[in-house]
Amino acid sequence: MRSRFPRLLALAAFWLLAAVGCQKTQDAVPVIKVGEFGSLTGSTATFGISTQRGIDMAVEDLNAAGGIRGRKVQMIVEDDQGKPEEAATVAQKLINQNGVVAMLGEVASSRSLAAAPICQGAGIPMITPASTNPKVTEVGDYIFRVCFIDPDQGRVVAQFAFNTVGARTAAILTDVKNDYSVGLASFFEERFVQLGGTIATKESYTEGDIDFKAQLTAIRAKKPDVLFIPGYYTEVGLIGRQAQELGLTAKLLGCDGWDSPKLLEIAQGSLEGFYFTNHYSVSDPNPAVRQFVERYRELYGETPDAMAVLGYDAANVLFDAMKRAPSLQGAAIRDAIAQTKDFPGVTGTITINERRDAEKPMVVLQVRGDSLVVVEKIAPA
Repeated sequence: MRSRFPRLLALAAFWLLAAVGCQKTQDAVPVIKVGEFGSLTGSTATFGISTQRGIDMAVEDLNAAGGIRGRKVQMIVEDDQGKPEEAATVAQKLINQNGVVAMLGEVASSRSLAAAPICQGAGIPMITPASTNPKVTEVGDYIFRVCFIDPDQGRVVAQFAFNTVGARTAAILTDVKNDYSVGLASFFEERFVQLGGTIATKESYTEGDIDFKAQLTAIRAKKPDVLFIPGYYTEVGLIGRQAQELGLTAKLLGCDGWDSPKLLEIAQGSLEGFYFTNHYSVSDPNPAVRQFVERYRELYGETPDAMAVLGYDAANVLFDAMKRAPSLQGAAIRDAIAQTKDFPGVTGTITINERRDAEKPMVVLQVRGDSLVVVEKIAPA
């Protein structure tokens, strides 16, 4: 017994040190691993590509300035192919296999809603750049966003339609399998009716559809003043062309899902004069916007859409929180993100409120030729 005691004592000491070491693993590794997931392929690939580019720019800035506590950040990127089930799969992989300390993604609310419970359950903070459905941050206290939310966006479009466009009747064309689209349709309808407007008809489609003529013919018969399409750019461009072919006279209105370098290319002039809400304007004279736009054009040869700017802002909000956090444990990073106030983002000053949503401005853009022109700027609700 006496001879075994020193060995047992040594073994106990070993496991005690191992346990302490596990607590500090993320603080001891040479690089800090952060996960990113998005639609790098599929029908909304520009969302994922633009977001990744913005995040890459933020990482480059951070590492060039010395990183976090002298350690560089390594982004580990996964393609969810624009599918919610893939978003859940890659979130599991990033956490369980790659050992990331935090997560950036997704743009689409349906994909964020698939991944958010996994991050919440694992205690890994997640910031979505552009998922505007309120349900996303309701998943739990580890889930954040740096964009405005759909109740505000739907309200703004409805008020713009009623007050600025002068619409009194509206039709709604919704992607019924998309949480983002369904939520926006509901918020628009509620506010438009409150203002005294009438919903003439509601039609639906599913992401990936290419023929919308039956729905548009039914809408044309009701002669609405405006047609609200809370969808993504691929379908919106096709809807615009087919609406023009059918002689639909309603003005088309949309939201930030319209924003993509591909929108006007797909629409082929059919969206001229129509409107959508967005997170920023490329023509904003703010020096931070001008610097970002010029740098992005130099790097990638094109004008940044809102997803690129939001990716940049989301990454920088996360990095700022990681610098302020007392450790790189999930709860410490989470608490630091929640304390973000008046952060100077490219899309505007960002404050994270008690619901883990961002309080920030939005703009209404009008399609004019090859340009998107600001017609209104709305302060945070």
